[in-house]
Amino acid sequence: MGKYLLRRILQMIPVVIGSTLLIYALVFLLPGDPVVAIFKGKPAQPQVIAQIKADYNLDKPFLIQYLLFLKNALTFNFGKTFSGQLVSDVIGRAFPNTVKLALMAFVFEAIFGVVFGVLSGMNKGRWYDSVILVLSLLLISVPTFVTGFLLQYVFGVQLAILPVTASADPGFIDLLMPAMVLGSVSMASIIRLTRSEISANKYMDYVRTARAKGMSNRSVTMRHIIRNSMITVVTYLGADIGALMGGAMVTERIFNINGIGNVTYQAIVRGEAPLVVSVVTLMVLIFVICNLLVDLLYVVLDPRIRYE
Repeated sequence: MGKYLLRRILQMIPVVIGSTLLIYALVFLLPGDPVVAIFKGKPAQPQVIAQIKADYNLDKPFLIQYLLFLKNALTFNFGKTFSGQLVSDVIGRAFPNTVKLALMAFVFEAIFGVVFGVLSGMNKGRWYDSVILVLSLLLISVPTFVTGFLLQYVFGVQLAILPVTASADPGFIDLLMPAMVLGSVSMASIIRLTRSEISANKYMDYVRTARAKGMSNRSVTMRHIIRNSMITVVTYLGADIGALMGGAMVTERIFNINGIGNVTYQAIVRGEAPLVVSVVTLMVLIFVICNLLVDLLYVVLDPRIRYE
């Protein structure tokens, strides 16, 4: 196990470097001059523009800029934004909101996705199985912004039981509706994935053997069918944590949440490469750590799996 963990941690290094290099290059290749955009079309002295470019290393070649960013990042110095704020402070203010939103969406999709998926898979062919499949297909087909506006109108405007937009420091109630919107598509996918795994596993030979040995239906369902079906679902959930945090941009814009998605969007518009790459680096680290934890959970779900 120790060698496996060490190997996986070493594999994270080229992943992080490669992803940050790619994002830095994409931001660098954006059309327009970010320093000129700071003045919003107003005339500026060439000396002032040159000084700003020198302060942010924008007068250097791309590779030098990236290496300087990488060097500073190793000491947790991510630089400053064009407005003079520390990048770490900007991320520190927005990141907790995105974490809360993503965790709430994750819990929502995991609980309801697995519960409805198990219900549908164990009762395949019945009327509520058909209803669940239709609803899940509808959630997958409808864009997130449409779902968001629809929930805002129903629960925020018509019923007035949930706030339409989040406050500056959003709490549970503020993030409840955004979390439902953010997790709706993934919940629908989990329902269909769980249903498929459950309906396939309940007819396997080991299930028939367990029933033939006299095990109760509850024990067979919990210890064999559901447990073995969860391996694929856990894999999806582990990969989805990073996707939820990175894909929260649309949801945060709809509900006016000051989160990482909103910050990233503004940074891309302004061409602030250090801020964009810092956020992406954080997302990549979360993604690879979650995938590592998922691999370790395989041992719990399936005793046959061993990491030597």
